[in-house]
Amino acid sequence: MEETRPGEYMPVFENERGTFLFNSRDLCMIDHIPDLMNAGIDSFKIEGRMKNALYVATVARTYRRAIDDYLESPALYEEHRPWYREQIAHCTYRKFSTGFFYGKPGPEEQIYEESTYVTEYRYLGIVHQIDRDGRAVIGQKNKFSVGDRIEIMKPDGTNPEAEVLGLFDDSDSPMESAPHAQQEIHVKLSVRPDVSDVLRMKV
Repeated sequence: MEETRPGEYMPVFENERGTFLFNSRDLCMIDHIPDLMNAGIDSFKIEGRMKNALYVATVARTYRRAIDDYLESPALYEEHRPWYREQIAHCTYRKFSTGFFYGKPGPEEQIYEESTYVTEYRYLGIVHQIDRDGRAVIGQKNKFSVGDRIEIMKPDGTNPEAEVLGLFDDSDSPMESAPHAQQEIHVKLSVRPDVSDVLRMKV
């Protein structure tokens, strides 16, 4: 199948899942922080529409760290670039693009073969309170169970591992797993988290 526009030929590819005419690569400028800073940009907008909170938290944290590293020392930024890429790849894998920053994107900036994201981590929730027993109180987003090993995402870029030692509902009754999204639960972990930490689990 093909489409035409005035003065432009545009092939449209289709498979059993449909067409991907507007399925562009994700904008990613983590490898170009010096160019952004030297251009005088002082406010970055993180794409959040149609993304979950884990994506937004991971990308915002990574860019914050990259900017701070570059301001401290360009050499430090270069040293940590593999870490930045790794962090972003953890929350989503989709081919990346620099968009229109270095010129008009070509046809290679589109994704024709698929439309879905592949994620390596499951988002569990954000710690909004620590109860009197030192347990994390979260609005649970995805299922996890007692005995699972999870990661605690810290604002400083560290991700300490912790074991789920116990789960309790809002009436303090123990549970073996947390299967219901949006349920407020109390999570006893082997490592105590802080308020605003993000909990995630490797898929």
